[in-house]
Amino acid sequence: MLIPCIDLQSGQAVQLVRGRRRELSVSDVNAQLHKFRHYQWLHIIDLDAAMNRNHNNTLVALLCKRARRKYKMKVRVGGGIRTIARARQLAKLGAKQIIIGSAVFTRGKLNLKFLQALARSISRKKVVIALDTYKGKITTHGWRKSVAHHPQEVMPALEPYCAAFLCTDVDREGTLSGANLEYFAALRSATTHPIIAAGGIKTRGEIAALAKLQMDAAIGMALYKNLLR
Repeated sequence: MLIPCIDLQSGQAVQLVRGRRRELSVSDVNAQLHKFRHYQWLHIIDLDAAMNRNHNNTLVALLCKRARRKYKMKVRVGGGIRTIARARQLAKLGAKQIIIGSAVFTRGKLNLKFLQALARSISRKKVVIALDTYKGKITTHGWRKSVAHHPQEVMPALEPYCAAFLCTDVDREGTLSGANLEYFAALRSATTHPIIAAGGIKTRGEIAALAKLQMDAAIGMALYKNLLR
């Protein structure tokens, strides 16, 4: 399954290269949502909240409601969700699933107490854990900090607290350099949970290859630039 992404920064839909350099921005975010209306799922990520640089809460709420009510899309929301209260708030707005990343770790260790409380509060079926990697290590806080673990090492321990994993290859994010299929195959061998793959995906052939691994593909740059072939 192809899943389009709306990454929010300063009230705009943006695409970043490796989470650092802004490659493009779209000021009319609602128009971007309209372009994605035929897809079953949508990812909305608040990059400002993820980086602890303000937030786009009002816009997130608007997009979440509109995608669900007007276009009948299922929505995953992520970015800076580090409290039970925020996760519950987004669930009430209609988010089908909540993406948790930085809050999974405390001082480099798994924050299982938080994940247990989250699963009790909104149900593990609504939780997707983001295990993004940069230069071989898990990265958090808007891809600005790192954890000394590989996703394969922690996936088994995290399975009881989530419905799926979102795994972004940040080294290729926004580069249109192609998916690292070898890397994603290694992730597939580490868990039986559903995996959503992201990072560098640019062709339908890569989407098909990921589908053979039983993975969905979250795509940004290739869609925004109309380069998906």
